[in-house]
Amino acid sequence: MINKVGQIMLYVNNQDEALNFWTEKVGFSVISEENNGQGMRWIEIAPTKDAETSIILHNKEFVAKMSPELNLGAPSLMFFSETLDHLHSDLSKKNVKVGEIVDMPFGRVFNFADYEDNYFAVMEKSK
Repeated sequence: MINKVGQIMLYVNNQDEALNFWTEKVGFSVISEENNGQGMRWIEIAPTKDAETSIILHNKEFVAKMSPELNLGAPSLMFFSETLDHLHSDLSKKNVKVGEIVDMPFGRVFNFADYEDNYFAVMEKSK
């Protein structure tokens, strides 16, 4: 039985740009970084060092060569924030492409895009 989501694979064209976006703009931390010396490099990031779920930044071109059957599109991720307005303002100040905050039946939400125009959403949610 599955009891939690451990890691989410995010396939990107430029791992260094993606790493910069997630750490410098969004505020994630690097959990680990591995490189097998043969082109396979992966970077594990998360909102906090003790987060239960992390994102692995993979090189899209390399993975496509190794596993051409994989769907390499960006997953549709919904993040939660207790400080939605502050996060929206902070990302805007850092020149991140952000959408307007929208009231939905399940709560307030906005989306943002990384350097590769992959869109992600953030929903206001208390602990």
